[in-house]
Amino acid sequence: MKKIIGIGNALVDVMTIINDDKILESFGLPKGSMQLVDGAQSENIKKGTSECKKSLSSGGSAANTIHGLAKLGADTGFIGSVGKDETGDFFENDMLSAGVKTFLTRRDSKTGTSVAIVSPDSERTMATHLGAAIELGAEDLNPDFFKNYNLLYLEGYLILNKPLVVKACELAKANNMKIALDLASYNVVEDNLSDLKEIIEKYIDIVFANEEEAKAFTGCPPYEALNIISGMCEVAVIKVGKEGSFIKRGEEVIKVGTIQVQSVDTTGAGDLYAAGFLFGYAGDFSLEYCGQFGSILAGNVIEVVGAKMDEDRWNNKVKTFQKGFEEDWKYEG
Repeated sequence: MKKIIGIGNALVDVMTIINDDKILESFGLPKGSMQLVDGAQSENIKKGTSECKKSLSSGGSAANTIHGLAKLGADTGFIGSVGKDETGDFFENDMLSAGVKTFLTRRDSKTGTSVAIVSPDSERTMATHLGAAIELGAEDLNPDFFKNYNLLYLEGYLILNKPLVVKACELAKANNMKIALDLASYNVVEDNLSDLKEIIEKYIDIVFANEEEAKAFTGCPPYEALNIISGMCEVAVIKVGKEGSFIKRGEEVIKVGTIQVQSVDTTGAGDLYAAGFLFGYAGDFSLEYCGQFGSILAGNVIEVVGAKMDEDRWNNKVKTFQKGFEEDWKYEG
């Protein structure tokens, strides 16, 4: 199986359950978006939600995906930047416990946090203070990090540091690696459209986008967007919520459904979909298998709060599906 390394913002998620969306308005947070906030605003939001139910976990889009891949048994690595603090220790230990090899630069700044606010309808809104995560630079990327890996996974949020993305892609291509990119958030796409198009056309092999991100990128509804994006890369994947996902490679087009679940929190759905998809891709399974397994992981993670599943769910639900799938599906190559 291909080995996968990810680069992303190393954050600790502060999962926060709210009873009323008015709190989002009070902090000027558009529901369903990811908003970057400074340290003071982050602390204000944490204080303003101090009475809400909360939990902590390692986070960041790419980190969630790599963590999920490691839980499935894939050989994984993660490159990021954290502070010299207990929060940074928490992030690293959480990744290591899943089996991820970490390549973390330690900074004097505080480790970044993302307050993930979960509304009563299970929609999540992210208020992210990047902290030390944003200090990861192109100069921190050691070519040795990429050796022995076959696939690089990037989160779209990194486009805010274009030189970092370019350097990572160049190092990956120098090692004959495939590169996958998740578009991350519709507002990130809107604000960095030209840079994302340039990066995708020049370097990216696999693009993940949800319906809103695909529309922001192309101005088109899902199926039309699928055709446009697939013309820029090897594989295009567009997720359309409860309707499942569309996948296109060349002239091959696949529609994948979802599994029946009781949604509690949509945090991590896209990240875990990517983990399932890339696990199949790394094992040379068919695109239909990749999409189906992505849907299984996404469906399971939205039944819990946060982007991490407990061991019981991994062992008794996800891996049961995994075993059955691998017995029924044939390898492509």
